[in-house]
Amino acid sequence: MPRFGTFLLACLALIGLYLVTWPVPVDPVAWQAPEDQGLTGVFAANDALAAAKTIDLGAHEGPEDVAVGHDDALYATMSSGAVLRIDQDTGNASEFARAGGRPLGIESTPDGSLVVANAYLGIQRISPLGEVNNLLNAVDGEQLAYADDLAVASDGIIYFSDASTKFGALAWQGSYEASLLDILEHGGHGRVIAFDPGSGDARVIVEGLNFANGVAISADGRFLLIAETGSYRILRHWLLGPDAGTTEVIVDNLPGFPDNINSGAEGRFWVGLVAPRDAKLDGLSDKPFLRKVVQRLPAFLRPAAVPSSHVIAINGDGDVLTSLQDPAASFPAMTGACETSQRLYLTRLFGHELPYVEKASLSR
Repeated sequence: MPRFGTFLLACLALIGLYLVTWPVPVDPVAWQAPEDQGLTGVFAANDALAAAKTIDLGAHEGPEDVAVGHDDALYATMSSGAVLRIDQDTGNASEFARAGGRPLGIESTPDGSLVVANAYLGIQRISPLGEVNNLLNAVDGEQLAYADDLAVASDGIIYFSDASTKFGALAWQGSYEASLLDILEHGGHGRVIAFDPGSGDARVIVEGLNFANGVAISADGRFLLIAETGSYRILRHWLLGPDAGTTEVIVDNLPGFPDNINSGAEGRFWVGLVAPRDAKLDGLSDKPFLRKVVQRLPAFLRPAAVPSSHVIAINGDGDVLTSLQDPAASFPAMTGACETSQRLYLTRLFGHELPYVEKASLSR
């Protein structure tokens, strides 16, 4: 028995030493997470998305973002590196282009082509014939680590997020895996870049963000909206007018992690809340040492995205116009929404279907 006790103490000492000293990639920064108000007020629980229908995407998985092309078809970015073309009338989905890597944000451009933020490869253009060209993979000599979402201005300027300059999607074996590291560290490694494909000029316009994610531009081109996932908030960055070049918080203390932002009708912007807040992670926000210990735990014990189906619409001033949910989380990890005249298509990190709801059903 004494030998067993000695052995047990030695094992516990080794475990303790491991939890305190083992090298980990994160160097957490102390901050104070705002108190989570949960699904209250304008975010009160509802089942508006419970009746969502689906489009079968076959073997392809993870329609992370969707754009409407000039031919009125949908174009979806998939985890396989494919971009699918989806006929809205028939639901038929077929591979339109092979972008490679992990394409995330996608938008159509005035000339009929598509632009893609590829987490592994940078910014890409896809011609109306499906030909893929890499436009940008470095800024100021530094490789893009995690191109995430983008918006295209009427003059052709592409505004896009580089989610984390430290935790690159390719380097850390996936966009989801890299996001967990960046959010746990909270080190301000995210940025937004303005890129002119005509001149090749690319410049950082916002930096120091905690996982820079969704980007959308106002219809008049006066401002950008930016999702700062790790801080649970939406920012507005002014491009024109007396406040040009400044950035302000317009939505704070969201009940979940904001992901993509897409422009909708009548001045709406759709934001996906990819997962609800994690009380344990919030409680550790001002305890960087313990967050480092957490990273040393087995993966199944670390914070991870809890299944949720939740999208919201806001206006350019940050007023929440609607909050749509499915308590059963039938389609979890919802990244955002693409609004057409008749439907709201719901994008997601995982799964082989593209969910959608008829807008008419939402107004009842």
